[in-house]
Amino acid sequence: MSNNKISIIVASDNHYAILIAALLKSIDINHKTPEHIDFYIIDDGIASGTRAKLNEIVSPDRITLKWIKSSNMVPADISIPVDTSSFPLTAYLRIFSPYAVDQDLDRLLYLDVDTIVQSDISELWNTDIGDYIMAAAQDPGKNVACEWGGIPNYKELGLSADTMYFNSGVLIIKPKEWREQKIAAQVMEALVKYKEHVRLADQYGLNVIMANKWKQLDPKWNWFAFQEDVKPYLIHFLDIKPIFTSYNSQPVYKDEFFRYLKMTPWKNFKPQSGHWRTLRKIINKIKNGIKVLLFKKD
Repeated sequence: MSNNKISIIVASDNHYAILIAALLKSIDINHKTPEHIDFYIIDDGIASGTRAKLNEIVSPDRITLKWIKSSNMVPADISIPVDTSSFPLTAYLRIFSPYAVDQDLDRLLYLDVDTIVQSDISELWNTDIGDYIMAAAQDPGKNVACEWGGIPNYKELGLSADTMYFNSGVLIIKPKEWREQKIAAQVMEALVKYKEHVRLADQYGLNVIMANKWKQLDPKWNWFAFQEDVKPYLIHFLDIKPIFTSYNSQPVYKDEFFRYLKMTPWKNFKPQSGHWRTLRKIINKIKNGIKVLLFKKD
Protein backbone atom coordinates (compact mmCIF):
# COMPACT_ATOMS: atom_id res chain seq x y z
CA MET A 1 0.00 0.00 0.00
CA SER A 2 1.32 3.40 -1.01
CA ASN A 3 1.83 5.87 1.83
CA ASN A 4 1.65 8.96 -0.37
CA LYS A 5 -1.36 8.25 -2.58
CA ILE A 6 -4.98 7.25 -1.97
CA SER A 7 -6.99 5.64 -4.78
CA ILE A 8 -10.77 6.04 -4.73
CA ILE A 9 -13.25 4.92 -7.39
CA VAL A 10 -16.93 5.72 -7.97
CA ALA A 11 -19.41 4.97 -10.76
CA SER A 12 -22.31 7.06 -12.01
CA ASP A 13 -24.62 7.84 -14.89
CA ASN A 14 -25.57 11.43 -15.69
CA HIS A 15 -28.66 11.42 -13.49
CA TYR A 16 -26.78 10.89 -10.23
CA ALA A 17 -23.53 12.65 -11.15
CA ILE A 18 -24.54 15.60 -8.97
CA LEU A 19 -24.02 13.32 -5.97
CA ILE A 20 -20.35 13.02 -6.90
CA ALA A 21 -20.02 16.79 -6.38
CA ALA A 22 -21.00 16.65 -2.70
CA LEU A 23 -18.96 13.48 -2.11
CA LEU A 24 -15.87 14.94 -3.77
CA LYS A 25 -16.06 18.17 -1.83
CA SER A 26 -16.64 16.32 1.45
CA ILE A 27 -13.48 14.29 0.85
CA ASP A 28 -11.56 17.45 -0.08
CA ILE A 29 -12.66 19.43 2.97
CA ASN A 30 -11.96 16.67 5.50
CA HIS A 31 -8.70 15.32 4.10
CA LYS A 32 -5.99 16.75 6.38
CA THR A 33 -3.08 14.36 5.86
CA PRO A 34 -0.61 14.88 2.99
CA GLU A 35 -1.48 11.94 0.72
CA HIS A 36 -2.47 12.84 -2.82
CA ILE A 37 -5.82 11.36 -3.94
CA ASP A 38 -6.48 9.76 -7.31
CA PHE A 39 -10.25 9.92 -7.75
CA TYR A 40 -11.41 7.59 -10.52
CA ILE A 41 -14.86 8.22 -12.01
CA ILE A 42 -16.47 5.43 -14.03
CA ASP A 43 -18.43 7.45 -16.57
CA ASP A 44 -21.64 5.68 -17.58
CA GLY A 45 -22.97 8.46 -19.80
CA ILE A 46 -22.14 11.62 -17.82
CA ALA A 47 -22.71 14.74 -19.94
CA SER A 48 -19.66 16.79 -20.96
CA GLY A 49 -20.97 19.87 -19.14
CA THR A 50 -21.36 17.88 -15.93
CA ARG A 51 -17.84 16.49 -16.26
CA ALA A 52 -16.52 20.03 -16.68
CA LYS A 53 -18.27 21.15 -13.48
CA LEU A 54 -16.89 18.20 -11.51
CA ASN A 55 -13.39 19.01 -12.72
CA GLU A 56 -13.75 22.49 -11.18
CA ILE A 57 -14.43 21.27 -7.65
CA VAL A 58 -10.95 20.31 -6.44
CA SER A 59 -7.38 21.34 -7.04
CA PRO A 60 -5.39 18.78 -9.06
CA ASP A 61 -2.50 19.42 -6.68
CA ARG A 62 -4.52 17.58 -4.01
CA ILE A 63 -6.99 15.43 -5.91
CA THR A 64 -6.64 14.19 -9.48
CA LEU A 65 -9.82 13.19 -11.31
CA LYS A 66 -9.36 10.23 -13.65
CA TRP A 67 -12.21 9.49 -16.06
CA ILE A 68 -12.98 5.97 -17.23
CA LYS A 69 -15.58 5.12 -19.87
CA SER A 70 -17.80 2.31 -18.59
CA SER A 71 -17.80 0.67 -22.02
CA ASN A 72 -14.03 0.11 -21.78
CA MET A 73 -13.76 -1.54 -18.38
CA VAL A 74 -15.63 -4.87 -18.49
CA PRO A 75 -13.33 -7.74 -19.56
CA ALA A 76 -14.32 -9.22 -22.92
CA ASP A 77 -14.89 -12.68 -21.46
CA ILE A 78 -17.39 -11.48 -18.83
CA SER A 79 -21.01 -10.47 -19.45
CA ILE A 80 -23.18 -8.42 -17.10
CA PRO A 81 -26.42 -10.34 -16.43
CA VAL A 82 -29.66 -8.65 -17.45
CA ASP A 83 -32.74 -8.40 -15.27
CA THR A 84 -35.98 -6.45 -15.02
CA SER A 85 -35.29 -4.73 -11.69
CA SER A 86 -35.15 -0.96 -11.28
CA PHE A 87 -31.41 -1.04 -10.52
CA PRO A 88 -29.42 0.74 -13.25
CA LEU A 89 -26.71 -1.35 -14.86
CA THR A 90 -24.28 1.22 -13.42
CA ALA A 91 -24.70 -0.59 -10.11
CA TYR A 92 -22.78 -3.59 -11.42
CA LEU A 93 -19.69 -1.58 -12.37
CA ARG A 94 -18.17 -1.70 -8.88
CA ILE A 95 -17.50 -5.40 -9.52
CA PHE A 96 -15.13 -4.46 -12.35
CA SER A 97 -13.42 -1.50 -10.67
CA PRO A 98 -10.14 -3.43 -10.10
CA TYR A 99 -9.85 -3.75 -13.90
CA ALA A 100 -10.27 0.00 -14.46
CA VAL A 101 -7.48 1.38 -12.29
CA ASP A 102 -3.69 1.38 -12.59
CA GLN A 103 -2.67 -2.27 -12.55
CA ASP A 104 0.08 -1.79 -9.96
CA LEU A 105 -2.28 -0.61 -7.21
CA ASP A 106 -2.25 -2.73 -4.05
CA ARG A 107 -5.42 -1.19 -2.62
CA LEU A 108 -8.56 0.49 -3.93
CA LEU A 109 -11.39 2.23 -2.11
CA TYR A 110 -14.80 1.95 -3.78
CA LEU A 111 -17.55 4.38 -2.69
CA ASP A 112 -21.15 4.64 -3.81
CA VAL A 113 -21.84 8.13 -5.12
CA ASP A 114 -24.69 8.56 -2.60
CA THR A 115 -22.21 8.97 0.26
CA ILE A 116 -20.45 11.89 1.93
CA VAL A 117 -17.34 11.66 4.09
CA GLN A 118 -17.24 13.34 7.51
CA SER A 119 -13.73 12.36 8.56
CA ASP A 120 -10.31 12.16 6.93
CA ILE A 121 -10.56 9.50 4.21
CA SER A 122 -6.98 8.49 5.00
CA GLU A 123 -8.26 6.87 8.20
CA LEU A 124 -10.41 4.49 6.18
CA TRP A 125 -7.70 4.03 3.56
CA ASN A 126 -5.17 2.94 6.19
CA THR A 127 -7.48 0.37 7.82
CA ASP A 128 -5.63 -2.90 8.31
CA ILE A 129 -7.60 -5.67 6.55
CA GLY A 130 -4.98 -8.38 7.06
CA ASP A 131 -5.06 -11.19 4.51
CA TYR A 132 -8.62 -10.45 3.39
CA ILE A 133 -9.20 -9.43 -0.24
CA MET A 134 -12.04 -7.11 0.74
CA ALA A 135 -13.42 -5.14 3.67
CA ALA A 136 -16.97 -3.83 4.11
CA ALA A 137 -19.49 -2.83 6.75
CA GLN A 138 -22.46 -4.91 7.78
CA ASP A 139 -25.69 -4.14 5.92
CA PRO A 140 -28.93 -3.10 7.69
CA GLY A 141 -30.13 -6.62 6.81
CA LYS A 142 -27.46 -7.92 9.24
CA ASN A 143 -27.29 -11.54 8.04
CA VAL A 144 -27.95 -13.74 4.99
CA ALA A 145 -31.34 -14.83 6.37
CA CYS A 146 -32.75 -11.30 6.12
CA GLU A 147 -36.24 -11.60 4.60
CA TRP A 148 -36.12 -8.47 2.42
CA GLY A 149 -32.49 -8.77 1.33
CA GLY A 150 -29.85 -11.27 2.19
CA ILE A 151 -29.33 -14.57 0.41
CA PRO A 152 -32.65 -16.48 0.20
CA ASN A 153 -30.90 -19.73 -0.80
CA TYR A 154 -28.25 -19.55 1.93
CA LYS A 155 -29.03 -23.11 3.12
CA GLU A 156 -28.44 -24.46 -0.39
CA LEU A 157 -25.06 -22.71 -0.35
CA GLY A 158 -24.11 -24.27 3.00
CA LEU A 159 -24.30 -21.01 4.95
CA SER A 160 -25.70 -20.65 8.44
CA ALA A 161 -28.56 -18.20 9.02
CA ASP A 162 -26.37 -15.93 11.13
CA THR A 163 -23.69 -15.50 8.43
CA MET A 164 -23.03 -11.76 8.29
CA TYR A 165 -24.25 -9.89 5.22
CA PHE A 166 -22.38 -6.78 4.05
CA ASN A 167 -23.37 -3.63 2.22
CA SER A 168 -21.49 -3.13 -1.04
CA GLY A 169 -21.58 0.70 -0.98
CA VAL A 170 -18.19 1.09 0.75
CA LEU A 171 -15.48 -1.43 -0.08
CA ILE A 172 -11.75 -1.67 0.48
CA ILE A 173 -10.45 -3.98 -2.24
CA LYS A 174 -7.09 -5.54 -3.03
CA PRO A 175 -7.34 -5.23 -6.82
CA LYS A 176 -4.47 -7.56 -7.76
CA GLU A 177 -5.90 -10.46 -5.76
CA TRP A 178 -9.39 -9.60 -7.02
CA ARG A 179 -8.25 -10.02 -10.60
CA GLU A 180 -6.10 -13.08 -9.88
CA GLN A 181 -8.97 -14.91 -8.20
CA LYS A 182 -11.45 -13.78 -10.88
CA ILE A 183 -13.91 -12.46 -8.28
CA ALA A 184 -15.86 -10.45 -10.90
CA ALA A 185 -16.45 -13.53 -13.06
CA GLN A 186 -17.49 -15.56 -10.02
CA VAL A 187 -20.01 -12.89 -8.98
CA MET A 188 -21.50 -12.72 -12.47
CA GLU A 189 -21.77 -16.52 -12.63
CA ALA A 190 -23.57 -16.56 -9.27
CA LEU A 191 -26.05 -13.93 -10.46
CA VAL A 192 -26.89 -16.08 -13.49
CA LYS A 193 -26.90 -19.45 -11.71
CA TYR A 194 -29.10 -18.30 -8.83
CA LYS A 195 -31.07 -15.62 -10.70
CA GLU A 196 -34.41 -16.57 -9.09
CA HIS A 197 -32.92 -15.74 -5.67
CA VAL A 198 -31.17 -12.47 -6.55
CA ARG A 199 -32.03 -9.50 -4.37
CA LEU A 200 -30.36 -6.08 -4.47
CA ALA A 201 -28.55 -6.84 -7.73
CA ASP A 202 -24.76 -7.26 -7.47
CA GLN A 203 -24.82 -7.11 -3.67
CA TYR A 204 -26.38 -10.58 -3.67
CA GLY A 205 -23.62 -11.99 -5.89
CA LEU A 206 -20.86 -10.37 -3.86
CA ASN A 207 -22.21 -11.80 -0.62
CA VAL A 208 -22.54 -15.27 -2.16
CA ILE A 209 -18.94 -15.33 -3.38
CA MET A 210 -17.36 -13.47 -0.45
CA ALA A 211 -19.38 -15.06 2.38
CA ASN A 212 -17.18 -15.32 5.49
CA LYS A 213 -14.23 -14.00 3.44
CA TRP A 214 -14.42 -10.28 4.22
CA LYS A 215 -13.08 -8.02 6.93
CA GLN A 216 -15.72 -6.11 8.89
CA LEU A 217 -15.32 -2.33 8.97
CA ASP A 218 -16.39 -0.04 11.78
CA PRO A 219 -20.07 0.69 10.98
CA LYS A 220 -19.36 4.41 11.26
CA TRP A 221 -17.57 4.08 7.90
CA ASN A 222 -20.87 3.18 6.23
CA TRP A 223 -23.53 4.81 8.35
CA PHE A 224 -27.00 4.75 6.80
CA ALA A 225 -28.82 8.06 6.67
CA PHE A 226 -32.02 6.67 8.22
CA GLN A 227 -30.08 5.81 11.40
CA GLU A 228 -29.69 8.19 14.31
CA ASP A 229 -26.90 10.75 14.32
CA VAL A 230 -23.88 9.32 16.15
CA LYS A 231 -21.27 11.51 14.45
CA PRO A 232 -20.41 8.92 11.77
CA TYR A 233 -17.32 9.03 9.59
CA LEU A 234 -19.23 8.40 6.36
CA ILE A 235 -22.94 8.85 5.62
CA HIS A 236 -24.68 6.63 3.07
CA PHE A 237 -27.99 7.81 1.61
CA LEU A 238 -29.18 4.27 1.05
CA ASP A 239 -32.83 5.13 0.50
CA ILE A 240 -34.23 8.30 -1.12
CA LYS A 241 -31.41 10.69 -2.00
CA PRO A 242 -31.28 14.24 -0.59
CA ILE A 243 -31.62 15.68 -4.11
CA PHE A 244 -35.33 14.77 -3.97
CA THR A 245 -38.09 16.53 -2.03
CA SER A 246 -39.33 13.10 -0.91
CA TYR A 247 -36.12 12.49 1.11
CA ASN A 248 -37.22 10.80 4.35
CA SER A 249 -34.04 10.03 6.32
CA GLN A 250 -32.40 12.06 9.09
CA PRO A 251 -32.67 15.82 8.32
CA VAL A 252 -29.21 16.52 9.77
CA TYR A 253 -27.60 14.40 7.07
CA LYS A 254 -29.46 16.20 4.32
CA ASP A 255 -28.17 19.48 5.76
CA GLU A 256 -24.62 18.11 5.64
CA PHE A 257 -25.06 17.01 2.02
CA PHE A 258 -26.16 20.49 0.96
CA ARG A 259 -23.40 22.12 3.02
CA TYR A 260 -20.89 20.42 0.73
CA LEU A 261 -22.95 20.83 -2.44
CA LYS A 262 -23.08 24.59 -1.91
CA MET A 263 -19.27 24.66 -2.24
CA THR A 264 -19.56 23.35 -5.81
CA PRO A 265 -20.96 24.64 -9.14
CA TRP A 266 -24.32 23.18 -7.99
CA LYS A 267 -24.58 25.70 -5.15
CA ASN A 268 -28.00 26.89 -6.34
CA PHE A 269 -29.48 23.41 -6.84
CA LYS A 270 -32.97 22.85 -5.45
CA PRO A 271 -34.30 19.35 -4.63
CA GLN A 272 -36.40 17.79 -7.38
CA SER A 273 -39.86 16.33 -7.04
CA GLY A 274 -39.93 12.72 -5.92
CA HIS A 275 -41.85 11.97 -9.10
CA TRP A 276 -38.55 12.27 -11.02
CA ARG A 277 -37.13 9.49 -8.84
CA THR A 278 -40.12 7.26 -9.55
CA LEU A 279 -39.89 8.00 -13.26
CA ARG A 280 -36.19 7.14 -13.21
CA LYS A 281 -36.93 3.73 -11.70
CA ILE A 282 -39.57 3.06 -14.35
CA ILE A 283 -37.11 4.01 -17.09
CA ASN A 284 -34.50 1.66 -15.61
CA LYS A 285 -36.99 -1.21 -15.55
CA ILE A 286 -37.93 -0.56 -19.18
CA LYS A 287 -34.28 -0.37 -20.28
CA ASN A 288 -33.42 -3.57 -18.44
CA GLY A 289 -36.51 -5.26 -19.84
CA ILE A 290 -35.49 -4.37 -23.39
CA LYS A 291 -32.04 -5.79 -22.75
CA VAL A 292 -33.61 -9.01 -21.45
CA LEU A 293 -35.64 -9.35 -24.66
CA LEU A 294 -32.59 -8.70 -26.82
CA PHE A 295 -30.60 -11.18 -24.77
CA LYS A 296 -33.25 -13.87 -25.27
CA LYS A 297 -33.46 -13.10 -28.98
CA ASP A 298 -29.72 -13.55 -29.37
